[in-house]
Amino acid sequence: MPHARIRLIAPSGYAHDPAVMRRGIARLREAGCTVEGEEVLARTQLRFAGTAAERAGDLDALAKLDTLPDVALVTRGGYGAAHLLDRLDYDALRERLAGSALALVGHSDFTALQLALYARSGVRSFAGPLLADLGTEPFPTFTWDHFWRTLSATPGGAAWAGAGEAEVDVRGPLWGGNLAVLCSLLGTPYFPAVEGGILFVEDLGEPPYRIERLFYQLHLSGVLGRQRALVLGDFEHCRPGPRDNGYDLAAALAELERIAGIPVIRGLPHGHGARQLTLPFGAEAHLHVSGGEATLRFGNYPHLPAGALRAVAS
Repeated sequence: MPHARIRLIAPSGYAHDPAVMRRGIARLREAGCTVEGEEVLARTQLRFAGTAAERAGDLDALAKLDTLPDVALVTRGGYGAAHLLDRLDYDALRERLAGSALALVGHSDFTALQLALYARSGVRSFAGPLLADLGTEPFPTFTWDHFWRTLSATPGGAAWAGAGEAEVDVRGPLWGGNLAVLCSLLGTPYFPAVEGGILFVEDLGEPPYRIERLFYQLHLSGVLGRQRALVLGDFEHCRPGPRDNGYDLAAALAELERIAGIPVIRGLPHGHGARQLTLPFGAEAHLHVSGGEATLRFGNYPHLPAGALRAVAS
């Protein structure tokens, strides 16, 4: 029976949680998948999953394989993807991957590579779970189910409550990722010039004033004003400090809504929380919000052959 062939890549932090990684691999194999590239889990150099050359090689190797895997899955985030941006063979990656059915999946620090690949090679990817997320306890049912549902076919979508008071009906390319990583690439050749997009963002561990400062950076650079909507995912552990004097995340987001100039939609289950949607970066999307209920539909993105999903679902 056909099955999903998954290749692991480690562009950022090393696997400091080997039990979680092993559990993620075991779950994929129990579902009927073939998992390749486990050797990347053994690589370490300081806080990174090997040297910059080794980590860039994980991605460049995709352009040289005789047969592409169904999924290239990032092991974990952390930091280190910035080291790779001026090392990748973007021309070779464009020639082999742009328009292919490969699902390149990750989030967090991987945002830097998603932006760069889209800007320089036209390669679309997925903001979705890391191998580390698939190995968490308890079993991440919501994340697992939506991961396979999105990868299985196009069109796909999601719905959630608590989206806020805005009434919205917009269409545009879906793009985004980790807020701090995204802002770190502003003004570089690795930041895509997306017009009329639906921008989603999330973050982890940033104090509220830094969250506000990052949004100001997007605003003052003109990026926010060129989008049709901003969708807020999870902002985990983004707590005020002892000198913030009551200035919390709610205050930061209120200031964002004041300056944004576009609809700001809340509550997207995506980021570093326990419930994580898989979102196709660069897909054609339709966002509808009414009465605090949001529906996001997306289409025209890489997806797995039908046989691969039947194996996983079984």
